[in-house]
Amino acid sequence: MLLTRCKSNPILSPNSEQEWESFAAFNGSALRLNNKDYLFYRAISDHRRLEGKDLRMSSVGQAVSTDGLSFEKKGLLIRPELPWDRFGCEDPRATFLEGKTYLFYTAIGAYPFVPDHIRVGLAIFDDLESKPERHLVTPFNAKAMALFPEKINGKYAVILSANTDLPPATMGIAMLDRLEDLWSREFWQNWYQELSTHALRLRRVNTDQVEVGAPPLKVKEGWLLIYCRIQNYGHSGTIFGIEAALLDGDDPRKILARSREPLLVPEKSYEIHGTVPNIVFPSGATIVGEELRVYYGGADTVCAVATCHLPSLIKNLVPEVVSFPIFHRSYSNPVLTPRWDHSWERLGVYNPAVLQDDDQLHVVYRAQDNAGTSFMGLATFSAETLKLLNREPEPIYSPKETFEEKAFPNGNSGCEDPRLTLIGDRVYMLYTAYRGDSPPRVALTSILLNDFREKNWKSWVKAILISAPGDANKDACFFPEKIKGKFVTIHRIEPDIVFDFRNELDFDGQTKWLESQFIISPRKGSWEGIKIGANMPPLKTEDGWLLFYHGVGLQDRNYRLGALLLDLQDPSKILGRSLDPLLEPEESYEKYGQVRNVVFPCGMGFWKGRVLVFYGGADSCVGLAEASLSKLIMYLKSCGDVR
Repeated sequence: MLLTRCKSNPILSPNSEQEWESFAAFNGSALRLNNKDYLFYRAISDHRRLEGKDLRMSSVGQAVSTDGLSFEKKGLLIRPELPWDRFGCEDPRATFLEGKTYLFYTAIGAYPFVPDHIRVGLAIFDDLESKPERHLVTPFNAKAMALFPEKINGKYAVILSANTDLPPATMGIAMLDRLEDLWSREFWQNWYQELSTHALRLRRVNTDQVEVGAPPLKVKEGWLLIYCRIQNYGHSGTIFGIEAALLDGDDPRKILARSREPLLVPEKSYEIHGTVPNIVFPSGATIVGEELRVYYGGADTVCAVATCHLPSLIKNLVPEVVSFPIFHRSYSNPVLTPRWDHSWERLGVYNPAVLQDDDQLHVVYRAQDNAGTSFMGLATFSAETLKLLNREPEPIYSPKETFEEKAFPNGNSGCEDPRLTLIGDRVYMLYTAYRGDSPPRVALTSILLNDFREKNWKSWVKAILISAPGDANKDACFFPEKIKGKFVTIHRIEPDIVFDFRNELDFDGQTKWLESQFIISPRKGSWEGIKIGANMPPLKTEDGWLLFYHGVGLQDRNYRLGALLLDLQDPSKILGRSLDPLLEPEESYEKYGQVRNVVFPCGMGFWKGRVLVFYGGADSCVGLAEASLSKLIMYLKSCGDVR
């Protein structure tokens, strides 16, 4: 991690002799003025009686330093006393602009602490010795507002976290003609009505919460934003992390680059143990020469600081070369659903493979009956219009071998999750064979392309197992052509994607099994932290092999879609790997079904620069999403080989 903690941490702690800060002193916002460093921090008192309630109250304290590391407390700066902040003044963000200090804070106006009464307040100081002018800023739930320290193209700019207590929060930018608009109810009502247009996309997955950290810092490359990303917010396994983004100098609503991974996560005792355990929350930052100092709260109890070499941080940021989302769902989704009049596909239709035949997309999907037995169904779509052309009334492939017979009356079994590859004039189908009393294994069958076109389903070759007994193996597919004279098979031995290279597809179902000659592993702490698996045969492009894969996150167990760009001559060489998921469960048909929170494709088509991905939603239906191939490749190249 790039940030290094100060050896003297924590730099501020609660003071039992001062009632107003006897319980906690944390989330400090730093400001350099007249060769001094000021730290404005949230202080929490011991229990007080207010309006018949026994509460701990938050105020804003002030500390001063000559070196930015050793601070002397100066006392209470802002106390809760107005109708809209009488239950607490929390988490200040301070900016010096045009001769005044603008200090935003979270204003708590009622108890219990409901979102409608958690808003942004503002204190304006002519100097830090006099009483400030105070205003209520937002008429909606918001926190962590910060003012940019200079005008941008003639306008003032602020950044804030809207709907913080109605997650997911939206981090957004507001541009103002006048500073007085900061407390204009009309301005903020109009801004809030178009919240999505002001948003910064800094969430990596849909279960993230992102919140403004320190006020933005001007660097030669643009605006440096230090913020907090909270993984799996509101659930067990929540992880707080400090991250960084570079915003465009002329238009801070545009993200230029982001950190690859957290700069800091809770590890030290003062970050792990406290009022709220396992928290690092950035609230201030300064630049001294080439050193970046990040001030943060530890476990909602103390103030701490960590530093790094600023040019190294900027260099380490990943360019944001394309805008998200990259994939766009079909307005017709779900494009396939179970049919109650067909017993073999009554329970679910999902996880579809695709065989492209000129302008037709043959979608071979997994279908389940009410007993949990899986078959293969077929639907054909137009690649041009994406309209459904035909759907077969009977399975095109049914379980018939002993290794896919049902072992238990109420258990799942059969032929699952197909992948199709056309090599020469033959269509190869790899699928997961499952009985219920042994680990899943990879099975192989094939059919001539002409027989497939003629729907001569009796021509499927007798299936054999090609993965070793005892290994739980699945998610297998072939590359569509030999590479350096070898056939390449991808499969999955949990938790890794595994590559097999061989001269011939000489599996015999008895002694010759898939081997593991190259492995791609999950990235711990990311959206794919538990396990990954290839989703479909890769697409050959002039830039490399485009391989989609799924990943399962440790915190939320969602199935999401990512991609790899592999070298054309050596697919063990990774040219790009998606830092963030390209598609994730967001729609109801992806969130709710036999298995919640799943997007899982097994095939794709390609038409006029568009990648067309058919996917299973929540193990129940089939969805369709498309993306620009050039945009995908550009994004993966920008990510590089992220291990």
